[in-house]
Amino acid sequence: MCGITSLEDINTINELLPEYVGFVFYEKSKRYITPDKAKELKLKLDKRIQAVGVFLHEKAEAMAALASDGVIDIIQAHGCEEPEFVREIKKLTDVPVIQAFKTNKKEDILRAVESPAEYILVDSSLGSGEMMDIEILKDFPRPFFLAGGLNPENVSTVIDAVHPEVVDVSSGIETDGKKDPEKMRAFMQAVKGTQILCEALPFFFQQ
Repeated sequence: MCGITSLEDINTINELLPEYVGFVFYEKSKRYITPDKAKELKLKLDKRIQAVGVFLHEKAEAMAALASDGVIDIIQAHGCEEPEFVREIKKLTDVPVIQAFKTNKKEDILRAVESPAEYILVDSSLGSGEMMDIEILKDFPRPFFLAGGLNPENVSTVIDAVHPEVVDVSSGIETDGKKDPEKMRAFMQAVKGTQILCEALPFFFQQ
């Protein structure tokens, strides 16, 4: 769940226990949060949840500094950075890196697959809230995070179709630009329902 900005958001997050939350450090974003505010919220975050710092065209040193300060546990780099930039981040910090890619046609997939980042995130248009043609993600050759246009109504269908490792949501759990606790609960329920079904299927097929 990305774009967390308030203690109210954190309280709902701690109730739902997603694997990750995202703090957006891009100043032009409507979900921008200052490092000091993120640090304050991180102290309130359940220790089982990892905080991801979301950056766009930021210097590697600034990203690594927030990781070293314990504000974030993972770096998510947007901005179509080259592989060398990801390697530079990794020289400065031991925390994992997610490299985000605008992936809306087959030609984009090769760049994403070859990324030196620990994780890759694919999105139709970084931060647009629009869904891509998920057909191009079928048989994707490495595990991936998926963002863009996800909401409580469609996330289970998307998971069934392309099997992302992680689903990333922001606008899909908002009302009037603010995180909506009921939509957050509905999203988690949809995701967990799909996970339970996937775990149960091998048992049923063995019968």
